[in-house]
Amino acid sequence: MGLQMQSYGIQSMLKEGHKHLSGLDEAVLKNIDACKQLSAITRTSLGPNGMMKMVINHLDKLFVTNDAATIVNELEVQHPAAKLLVLAGKAQQEEIGDGANLTVSFAGELLQNAEELIRMGLHPSEIIIGYTKAINKTIELLEELIEEGSEKMDVKNKDEVISRMISAVASKQFGQEDFLCPLIADACIQVCPKNPANFNVDNVRVAKLLGGGLHNSTIVRGMVLKSDAVGSIKRMEKAKVAVFVGGVDTSATETKGTVLIHSAEQLENYAKSEEAKVEELIKAVAESGAKVVVSGAAVGEMALHFCERYKLMVIKISSKFELRRFCRTTGAVGLLKLGQPNPDDLGYVDSISVEEIGGARVTVVRNEEGGNSVTTVVLRGSTDSILDDLERAVNDGVNTYKAMCRDSRIVPGAAATEIELARRLKELSFKETGLDQYAIAKFAESFEMIPKTLSENAGLNAMEIISSLYAEHANGNTKVGIDLEEGVCKDSSTMNIWDLHVTKFFALKYAADAACTVLRVDQIIMSKPAGGPRRDQPAGMDED
Repeated sequence: MGLQMQSYGIQSMLKEGHKHLSGLDEAVLKNIDACKQLSAITRTSLGPNGMMKMVINHLDKLFVTNDAATIVNELEVQHPAAKLLVLAGKAQQEEIGDGANLTVSFAGELLQNAEELIRMGLHPSEIIIGYTKAINKTIELLEELIEEGSEKMDVKNKDEVISRMISAVASKQFGQEDFLCPLIADACIQVCPKNPANFNVDNVRVAKLLGGGLHNSTIVRGMVLKSDAVGSIKRMEKAKVAVFVGGVDTSATETKGTVLIHSAEQLENYAKSEEAKVEELIKAVAESGAKVVVSGAAVGEMALHFCERYKLMVIKISSKFELRRFCRTTGAVGLLKLGQPNPDDLGYVDSISVEEIGGARVTVVRNEEGGNSVTTVVLRGSTDSILDDLERAVNDGVNTYKAMCRDSRIVPGAAATEIELARRLKELSFKETGLDQYAIAKFAESFEMIPKTLSENAGLNAMEIISSLYAEHANGNTKVGIDLEEGVCKDSSTMNIWDLHVTKFFALKYAADAACTVLRVDQIIMSKPAGGPRRDQPAGMDED
């Protein structure tokens, strides 16, 4: 025992097995390096020509996508500093639903420039002060770039909606946006409430059915259930609906009871009485005017037999989330026990039918008139991964619609806004005194990452494009951006490429905040991981 060395310093304070990194080289630059790696992954997926990533998560599920939010979600990032960027991307995805890539890539670029400043000899605190000044100024400049007259918008006007949505959808599905956008816009407009600020994203559903191509996709006012009807009746028009959450079956009693049967007669009567009871219940449902019975659990054989006899269509929806949506679509109230429903508890559907789409049997619930609060986009495609990617594009479109319902102001797209911000911030940095000016100049330089990446992903010469963009903007053409198809600089208003102001606002804000947080860290102290087997997270639950 006497030979054991006495630990000293921080070693003696903390338990053995811990890690302690401090100082510029070990902590700050290592953190910056990890964030740079993450942003290098997402960066190549930025913009319409972004490359796809193939991510296989811990459950062996394959994702082929260029949606940054999905990529960083499934990567299982271990490094604590890079996790901050992931959280910033997630916050952007939840707030707006688009622009997660911009957040992560821009934050990575800010940190890369900060590293150069640190190597020049600036202290992280000075960089943070400069970055904070720069982001505040950026937000002011962003207000000035807003297109005039865009704050007033009719969210029911399809063309206006498409012009704001198209850039979000094109960045996920380039080349398909002209077909997808009208589809998504229609679906959103149909479920938009009187007060657009209350728009609920959950009311636009996506049903993915294999087979066919994208051009076979449609929208259904109502729901599409991926299951067949239980009985033999497959179609009903203008019918009332009764929803039973507890299932359509004879209910067993809560307590156990013993029945003593003396003779065969009694046994027969016992079976008959059960039959009579079920018939009575089903008859009560049929007499209430309901033509369709929806069950949330199992449907008993005997109950089904009587439903057939009384010409009731039976549908089983096992997911309780789907059942809730079904109640919302039809205006029905879910009843707990099988019995005669009140007239108020019944819902109404225009038509409910079992259709075969691409080899899969689905039940289509349509509610054309009045209170249709759910619309389903039926997507068709050849493989599961294509369908998943299409679904992400639709979700982004719907989220963009929600954002424009709250704030419809737009700024020029196609990297025009970024170059203008870079130009003005650079001018501003020359007026600053003190060491902040270097940080502000680097912040301005970081904006060049966006046009540079966009043109590199499209296979163009980035340097030429950026210099010609600067030249155009210096002449006062503030709306000039990149036309990726022709590889030249064009006015974004003639190309009709606009970005929502809120998307840019939050993406830049979150990115600057994340970058400053990473720069503020000067020590990392990691305890020894707890022993015991690793517990993986439970597998995915229902879609919600």
